[in-house]
Amino acid sequence: MSPLITPGDLAALTAASVLDVRWALGGPPGIESYRQGHVPGAVFCDLEADLAAPPGPEGRHPLPEAGRFQDAMRRLGVSGSRPVVVYDDAGSTAAARAWWTLRYFGHPDVRVLDGGLRAWTSEGRPVSVEAPEPPPGDFTARPGGMPVLDAAAAAELAADGILLDARAAERYRGEVEPVDPVAGHVPGAVSAPTTENLDPSGRFHRPHFLRERFNTLGAVPGIAVGTYCGSGVTAAHQVLALEVAGIPASLYVGSWSNWVADPSRPVATG
Repeated sequence: MSPLITPGDLAALTAASVLDVRWALGGPPGIESYRQGHVPGAVFCDLEADLAAPPGPEGRHPLPEAGRFQDAMRRLGVSGSRPVVVYDDAGSTAAARAWWTLRYFGHPDVRVLDGGLRAWTSEGRPVSVEAPEPPPGDFTARPGGMPVLDAAAAAELAADGILLDARAAERYRGEVEPVDPVAGHVPGAVSAPTTENLDPSGRFHRPHFLRERFNTLGAVPGIAVGTYCGSGVTAAHQVLALEVAGIPASLYVGSWSNWVADPSRPVATG
């Protein structure tokens, strides 16, 4: 089953939890956009509060503790026996983090609305300003559903496999660093900006296109693949694109914000 869903297929679902995961680095809070209009029946999922633990040495968006994540998902009406559809309005970056986190904690059926709210409204589908209060869900969080990397494993993969850097190319090269205290990349990592996963409409490229893209970057059968970004959000988008392409990949959740927290770790530029 594809991890993506079209607006038409979402409209046809009779029983699903729909999460609006609009978020932007540095704000404003996505809840304000949600209140101005969302997919009917969708509830707002806060990336900072529901999909990540507080920032610290493990990174700016470390994994939440299982019990905390379970409580958040149950509050949002998520159950393990019912499909979940997630979306945002910015190229599915935040939605991909929700998809990945739910998958990591064991939900079997999570899909991303391809093209997000823009795709939904471009087809003339309605939006709502009503904030539903779903009955509590019964989702049980069981960690380990998706492969993860720590800093040591990421360094090893950069040397012996393929470690894709999902950030903008200028951040990879170390020319700019708007968020973290050190610029550059993990030595041996390959630049692979997530913006290239999408077509001009904001939808994911077709599987064969993505497969060719990642094959060209070295992600070929028999080679272990991992990805990272600044804090594990856009890297989840890369894992999603790789899955669409049929290529399994691990996520370095702490990503660059965790890598540079230890000054003894090497940094490459250029």
